[in-house]
Amino acid sequence: MIRLATRSSAQARTQSEVVAQAITRSTGQPVELVFVETLGDQNKDQPLHQIGGQGIFVKEVQQAVLRGNADIAVHSAKDLPSIHADGLVIGAWCKRRDARDALVGKALNELEAGATIATGSVRRRAQLLTVRPDLKFVELRGNIHTRLEKIPAGGSIVMAVAAMEVLGLTDQIAETLSPEMFIPMVGQGCVAVECREGDDAILSLLRAIDHEQTRFAVEVERSFLSELGAGCSMPVGAHVNSNKRLSTFMATGATASDRHVQFSEMLPPTGAKEFARELARKSQSALA
Repeated sequence: MIRLATRSSAQARTQSEVVAQAITRSTGQPVELVFVETLGDQNKDQPLHQIGGQGIFVKEVQQAVLRGNADIAVHSAKDLPSIHADGLVIGAWCKRRDARDALVGKALNELEAGATIATGSVRRRAQLLTVRPDLKFVELRGNIHTRLEKIPAGGSIVMAVAAMEVLGLTDQIAETLSPEMFIPMVGQGCVAVECREGDDAILSLLRAIDHEQTRFAVEVERSFLSELGAGCSMPVGAHVNSNKRLSTFMATGATASDRHVQFSEMLPPTGAKEFARELARKSQSALA
């Protein structure tokens, strides 16, 4: 029996069940889910960037594996910090779902001047302000269904399309945003599976569900993020599409007066990760 650690939210549970079924289908091994509460689950009121940002939904799940209470940990890849946790490795990057963001409520061109958007993401705020500096923003926390109940009057909320896909809620999307203009978070749409370093038996099982194209894309995106440093709190996005084009976004903040820089470049045949790191340095220089 393989023990799989995960958060207990509807999205986390559902995507973990998909991973469990894929492992059983590929290897014949049964999988048991082990539910873990994270700091992000415990603190539902504070904005994410104030309580730690990236990593607040993964640390306790990782600890379950490190302590031996589980064999693997399943996360939304966008929640993983760019620096690997000591003692753990990524055994599989599962095939990516739709990486784009979407508006639920009203489409962008339907929003009246000064309309309100609810989102807890400084990246999403910064990107929307580049095309609609008139928009107002309010915080948005909670599970998917809770967020869908908080659409501002005459406004919208911003959601990851993949999260809506997992729960079968894509019929509620008003507009799917272009990933070239509204660049997704690093790893968005992908599920990552971690295991203990040196656990060759589990690593061998996870190879069956690793998706090569997704691994390439997400690791290039993570190279961009890692170059900015673990403590980077600026609005950042990076996305590699199916044609191996890397689009990146970085801003000095999430207000209409903040500066931003975007790049869209074809990746070279070799050295894609170093190319991404160089693009990160170029972004930093442009905003210095």
